[in-house]
Amino acid sequence: MEGPGDPPEGTPEGAPGGGDEEYRSVVFDESFVRAARLQESSARERLGDHAPAVRTRHVWARLGASRQLMLLVLLIALAFGTAVYMGLRHPYKDPPPPSAEPLQTTVIPLAPRGTVPGGPAARLFADSPARRFAEGAEGVALPDARRTQNFSEGLVMAALATAKEYTVRSALDREVLGGGDGRAVRVLLAPSQVEQYDRSFERPAADGQHAITGWVVRFDPAQVAVDDAPVRVEGAFSLTEVSPAALEVSADHTFVYAVRPAGTGPVKAGTAAGAGQAADASLFTVRRIVRFRFDRDDLQDHHVQVLQSTVEAGPESCGADDAAYLRPVLAGGTADNSRQPLTDPYATGRPSVGLCGVLAPGPLAPAGGPSPPGR
Repeated sequence: MEGPGDPPEGTPEGAPGGGDEEYRSVVFDESFVRAARLQESSARERLGDHAPAVRTRHVWARLGASRQLMLLVLLIALAFGTAVYMGLRHPYKDPPPPSAEPLQTTVIPLAPRGTVPGGPAARLFADSPARRFAEGAEGVALPDARRTQNFSEGLVMAALATAKEYTVRSALDREVLGGGDGRAVRVLLAPSQVEQYDRSFERPAADGQHAITGWVVRFDPAQVAVDDAPVRVEGAFSLTEVSPAALEVSADHTFVYAVRPAGTGPVKAGTAAGAGQAADASLFTVRRIVRFRFDRDDLQDHHVQVLQSTVEAGPESCGADDAAYLRPVLAGGTADNSRQPLTDPYATGRPSVGLCGVLAPGPLAPAGGPSPPGR
């Protein structure tokens, strides 16, 4: 009786075990099928137009699920490691701050129209607009510090405080006012500006960059003595973030000094002028507008870059050489404007302009006269 798996005619002669015997050595197991590069299209796929009978299998498809997962994890780990390595080798840095610029200075004398009045310093202050100004450093007040987009409140406060310190040292320090060496100011400057500052002290020139009076307020000790009366001050600071790496502070202040001829003492109230070595005082007004810049290194090192300084000072003569010292017209004197420099519009090169203004009469009201209106 024939078995259920045998062909109806039985097993052919000469083929023991049937025709499958010669293919028994070839085993089409699951791994063999997965590794095949060609895959036969299904019957549904072959029904479509121009469908190939077989298609090439992608290498990714021939991998098992576990191997695919392992390779994916390996690729993710490699990408993460590369990102960390590049971050360490090339860390993100803040954009570089603007390079330090040389200070640009403008000093404008303010000439009086008549004789400069004199008298005791206290009375002169009482009869001038400076009567309502604060005394000394109290007039150099700071605004509230508020954080900016890229600078914390602490850094903003540091910028304002350093600007105030520069203002006080350069315009109120008695040694600086008396023609001293200015070391108290020099130590605050960014290293890139120290050379220009030193050059201004050694060889001052009215060239827009090397007038020491653009950096500090100072008088020639051989000609002028600053009275012991406190300097009167009024003004304000403002702050702006100019880039993610830099802050700028603008300072606009008016300083009023009582000055006398060098080598004389003050006239006391009720004493005639000229008695002994006493002399009348007169008022000398300086308005100074200064623009400062601070990068993060400056804030950390307690330095400042002084970018621009515009000084209006009087009473002075229009032709005064005030690159080295401010030169007040003292009590009883008049301005000598005969040396006013000429301006030649046909000259080439750097423009040479002799700037001069007329001092308003308010600050020079005669002693004992009516108090002038405020500015």
